[in-house]
Amino acid sequence: MKLPVRLAVLFTAMAAATACAPQTSGNSSSGKDEKTGTLRVWLFQEVNNKPKEQVVDAVLADFRKAHADTRVTVEYIPVETRAQRIKAAFNDPASAPDVIEYGNTDTAGYVKDGGLEDVTEEFGAWDEAKDADPTARQSVTVDGKVYGAPYFVGVRALYYRTDVFEELDLEVPRSMDELASTAKKVRAARPDLYGIAVGGAYTYGAMPFIWANGGALATGKSGSYASAIDSAAAQKGIKAYTSLFGDDNCPAAKCAGMGGNDTVTAFASGKAAMAIGGDFSHQAVEAGKAKGKYAVVPLPGVKPGSIAPAFAGGNNIGVLKSTSHRTLAVDLMKRLASKETQGELFDAMGFLPTFTDVRRQAAAKEPFVKPFVDTLAAGTEFVPASPAWAQIDSSLVLPTMFQEVVSGKKDVGAAAGDAARKMNEAFGSAG
Repeated sequence: MKLPVRLAVLFTAMAAATACAPQTSGNSSSGKDEKTGTLRVWLFQEVNNKPKEQVVDAVLADFRKAHADTRVTVEYIPVETRAQRIKAAFNDPASAPDVIEYGNTDTAGYVKDGGLEDVTEEFGAWDEAKDADPTARQSVTVDGKVYGAPYFVGVRALYYRTDVFEELDLEVPRSMDELASTAKKVRAARPDLYGIAVGGAYTYGAMPFIWANGGALATGKSGSYASAIDSAAAQKGIKAYTSLFGDDNCPAAKCAGMGGNDTVTAFASGKAAMAIGGDFSHQAVEAGKAKGKYAVVPLPGVKPGSIAPAFAGGNNIGVLKSTSHRTLAVDLMKRLASKETQGELFDAMGFLPTFTDVRRQAAAKEPFVKPFVDTLAAGTEFVPASPAWAQIDSSLVLPTMFQEVVSGKKDVGAAAGDAARKMNEAFGSAG
């Protein structure tokens, strides 16, 4: 997940699992498929949760009409504590929910832990599923089987200050080389600004530079991944990103430790002429000094006019293997992740739909969405579908690599080699 970002809070009982938690023991299917009783749902709590609750309440009202003898309780829990809570739920089916919202980078780990129910057949028979975009579909798939339904997607693009560009007579960059040179022109003319705010801990802002240069995080498939972060192409992308750190753009002393939120905050507060931010960053920018003085375009790729591949973050809705209400739970999963619900969640929360047709409608409704939709349409990338990813992510393997380069502690080859070694250790232990 990490991604987007606005994730929030599942709020009921004990549940949690890191994407890398050890195999659990009490999570096998009960074998029951009761058609009455109470279904428990855990969803993430957002910063402003009321609009989401209203959308969900409408879904539940229709569900209850269709299933008169059922009751549904929804609890909103914090994303920050999801790992511990979901692990506890996998280990204690009696207290576990039937349906959960989960980050899309957690899928492989939860499947390895035996917590998510295989819904391949139902997803394949679901008429709406054919319009799910390929990356969203990939985010619920492990070893060819489907373990949930995509809920929303989050993607990043390039925010820039229109007033600064006009003042300095600058063109919007159309390639990564132009991005770097434009950032340095801004910094030279306006030393009070970062040309583009970048962060050494901003993994998902850095990844497009690796992918645009033909690199990859890893090669292989589930169960047999190998790091590719030290390949020649990946190193070229690492150099492109780390070249943006320095006194001529974003000083390493201030920017090496910054994460994604820090870079968006720098832009929103008027301290940067450009930043890589998500569709989910829109409200924060609107609330800052940059309001009314910015625009958004897709992050350019290597070739002029191209779009760099972005990380497709977001959340999914899944059914726990321990549910004793499988049919009802799958029905509720589909209702919560349906086209109608995703459209309403966009209106209420700004969440980008995972269905391509619903996303087009959203873009027509809200102009600010267009560059993000264009980015998605150009093709996105995802993290390795391995339970090792949670370990790689939480142990800051990639931020450490970027920071070692930015600080001058290691050259790109050495830093990438060390990162590759750490990634391969994680892939091996997740085997």
